Amino acid sequence: MIPRLKPLLGARELVAALSPWRGGIAEFEAAFAAEMGQRHAVAFPYGRTGLALLLEALELRGARVLCPAYTCVVVPHAVVKSGNEPAFVDSRDDDFNMDLELAARALERGGAGALVATSIFGYPVDLDRLDDLRERYPRMRVVQDCAHSFAAEWKGRPVQREGDAAIFGLNISKLMTSVFGGMVTTDSPALAQRLRALRAERVRPAAWSKSLRRFAYLAAVYPAFQPAVYGMVNRLERSGVLDRFVKYYDEGVIAMPADYLDGMTALEGRVGAVQVARYRELVERRRRIAALYDAALAGTPGLRLPPRVPGATYSHYVPRVDDRARVLEGARRRGVQLGQLIEYCIPHMPAYRDRDGAAAAADFPVAARLSETTINLPLAITPREAERTAAVVREVMAA
Repeated sequence: MIPRLKPLLGARELVAALSPWRGGIAEFEAAFAAEMGQRHAVAFPYGRTGLALLLEALELRGARVLCPAYTCVVVPHAVVKSGNEPAFVDSRDDDFNMDLELAARALERGGAGALVATSIFGYPVDLDRLDDLRERYPRMRVVQDCAHSFAAEWKGRPVQREGDAAIFGLNISKLMTSVFGGMVTTDSPALAQRLRALRAERVRPAAWSKSLRRFAYLAAVYPAFQPAVYGMVNRLERSGVLDRFVKYYDEGVIAMPADYLDGMTALEGRVGAVQVARYRELVERRRRIAALYDAALAGTPGLRLPPRVPGATYSHYVPRVDDRARVLEGARRRGVQLGQLIEYCIPHMPAYRDRDGAAAAADFPVAARLSETTINLPLAITPREAERTAAVVREVMAA
């Protein structure tokens, strides 16, 4: 079976994991900052840990933080954990990102201490519209959520550099990985210093047992995502046996992982440094597969293709369909796993329904529609596998 998500890991990453003399977190931070074109990078055990401590470092407490209604739920979880309150804004129908015109209306109504500008699925946020908001609200902090996008560009401008700081997720489903982990980048020496001080105060040094668990996880990834093996893995996932590894949220609970304050391991830093060196290769590979899908699936009845945006980095290739369950099952039966990555509209989830008056479905129609109709196609695959995937999608859509 062709898996929908697959980390692009090779022998170099495995050798680095087994080579403690090759450096660790500090080297990873320096390499990451250089690749992102920023002065500072500060590593955390998860991206959401970095966001929670970043908001504290920005001296926000009890503040309203604008977040997309359609994004990974761990973002508002981190906002709540930091002692602030998420306020949701609906998405745009054409690029999945927060509708910044609606954000402007939300700011007119109640202001905000910060705005989380998410470039979801690798599609860059509209920096021209964001510039207008920053000019009108100069005291509002802007955090670029680059967990999906990394160095995506809007008209040649890298999104991660357009704000107070940027956050990145580094688990195995991301554009590049350090096994788990997250990163915060900034050009502000003072903010970087506060972040490092908070990390030293709040985040416990990683125990040796965590390094062992991370290595075991990394070693298991290599065989698990091979097409010959993944069919069995997929059956275990659908049965619920792997929930502790793949299920990252409960709709009724606002929570962080039990180990969100256990520091990144040196092993993760070494793997991450190898992946940083490969970053441009990994992104170009995704762009080539996305272009192949664009050509192979153009005009497929019932399939709405994702936008073509120059500068997108394609963490995911995300078409839309009307009957998602039928399409997913039809592809699975033909040996291709398609995905549904964000199958929820956050303000409609029980944990958030009564916060900030967020319960009205009419307030978030685009996010609700996206949560019910998006699928994602495999990207970390060969052109031949992509051609097979496209053929399966056409067959399923025609069935």
